[in-house]
Amino acid sequence: MSPHISLSRYLVEEQRQRGKIPAQLRLLLEVVARACKGISHAVNKGALGEVMGSAGSENVQGEVQKKLDIIANEVLIEANEWGGHLAAMASEEMDSIYVVPNRYPQGEYLLLFDPLDGSSNIDVNVSIGTIFSVLQKPEGIAAVSEQDFLQAGAKQVAAGYCVYGPQTMLVLTVGDGVVMFTLDREQGSFMLTQEHVKVPEDTQEFAINMSNMRHWAPPVKRFVDECLQGKDGVRGKNFNMRWIASMVADVHRILMRGGLFMYPWDQREPNKPGKLRLMYEANPMSWLIEQAGGAATNGQQRILDIQPTQLHERVSVILGSKNEVERVTAYHANV
Repeated sequence: MSPHISLSRYLVEEQRQRGKIPAQLRLLLEVVARACKGISHAVNKGALGEVMGSAGSENVQGEVQKKLDIIANEVLIEANEWGGHLAAMASEEMDSIYVVPNRYPQGEYLLLFDPLDGSSNIDVNVSIGTIFSVLQKPEGIAAVSEQDFLQAGAKQVAAGYCVYGPQTMLVLTVGDGVVMFTLDREQGSFMLTQEHVKVPEDTQEFAINMSNMRHWAPPVKRFVDECLQGKDGVRGKNFNMRWIASMVADVHRILMRGGLFMYPWDQREPNKPGKLRLMYEANPMSWLIEQAGGAATNGQQRILDIQPTQLHERVSVILGSKNEVERVTAYHANV
């Protein structure tokens, strides 16, 4: 792998030599990457940019918005609305879809994003990120509606995230495996730093919010209890637990070295199937994990096969190293 391959060159070669992506999709991904660079700069400035703290408002989920949540959302909209590659956008921070204004040409793609995942970590300087998903606009549609976004995750044409940590990294799939790019701040470009990313099938590491243990369903309790028993228990090996409370950071760790991430249904809000958003978080992350050889389910079925019924639908998420995901899912089937 050459250390001098930029994101733009990589995408051009995927388009020209391998025929993997159309020109409009290549343009879209480049624009999203540029927007992520802008968000990264705002995040890095922190208190110096007066972007810390609460914005004093709530999003459609009833969650208090951080100033950077709103800034990141605006950056992504403004970067993508005028290029002619999109028909509409949807964001975790907006009530409904944002249709590209008539003054701009409309493209054939739909973009969904969580502009700043893990924003509860902003003020304590822990890694956060942007998650995005790209869908094809259904054929024969004159006016885009929310219904056009309600496609199963298996229909994604591109997905990825940008993690703002010690390095700013862009992780991407277009259905041809997973690649990672690191932002070279001197050049201002994302440079290819890892190809053919693979998640080990087995692991000795899991990520879950242990403070919710008393609310979990029996299959999740069983799995975690077995892990905590260590090498003297039924699993015959010791496990480590990691929990960053930023899905981007937790999934990035799993892509780098394996592991299991769980944000399951629990009894606190029994009428909700889960906490995470299917369209903005679970679908793109599940596709990335699958493209790297891992697995992702909601405990009953593959996440990418779930047919969405609403834009802000929630879901239980179990993803990561394939054999561990299959074990937890089997425990659910045996209840």
